[in-house]
Amino acid sequence: MEIGVLGATGPAGRGIAARLADAGHTVLAGSRQRARTATVVEELQTKWGRRLDSLRPATNEEAAAGQVVVVATNWEAALETTQAHAAQLAGKVVIAMANGLRKEGREFRPVMPPEGSLAAAMQAAAPDARVVAALQHVPAGAMGELDTPLQTDVVVCGDDDDARRQVMGLLDEIAGLRALDGGSLANAAAVEAFAAVILTVNLRHKGHGTLRLDGVEA
Repeated sequence: MEIGVLGATGPAGRGIAARLADAGHTVLAGSRQRARTATVVEELQTKWGRRLDSLRPATNEEAAAGQVVVVATNWEAALETTQAHAAQLAGKVVIAMANGLRKEGREFRPVMPPEGSLAAAMQAAAPDARVVAALQHVPAGAMGELDTPLQTDVVVCGDDDDARRQVMGLLDEIAGLRALDGGSLANAAAVEAFAAVILTVNLRHKGHGTLRLDGVEA
């Protein structure tokens, strides 16, 4: 599969692009400037060798032409990026992985748009896309360490059943991830907000905790 990653130069974008390429997919690593992504791709391929042979530098516009598209920008830019490429994203599965968060003292707090979640706002910005929320609780730094299994569950939410199942199958190809069906896009609000809780616990306990649901068989 050819997968486009918008915002592939940031920590989350670099990580998911590398993981998907390592799983055998052709990945178009996008940003506003091709030269910037070319540098990132060169760095990743130097570090991981032939495991990332299928990683390609691209602009965001070129990456938006992928069969599946991941919006991996920081949360402040996710909505603008989605809206800018809405026409290209029509009919496609679009993975929303950002959380709206702000840090206040020794805790994180969720920032939720009027639509209820960032994923829902992205769906409104690209109404003909098939937006699926996923990966909100996976640490960006851990995502980029290909030799380290992630050991985390990923709750996947989306209104399109086929799109949701497709994303779950894609994520299950990544070592250490277990994709779980979280239902409709309305539930993305709870998933995104809980990221603030996990980050606050990690900050206060100096930990690296992620989401793991016991008693559930995938």
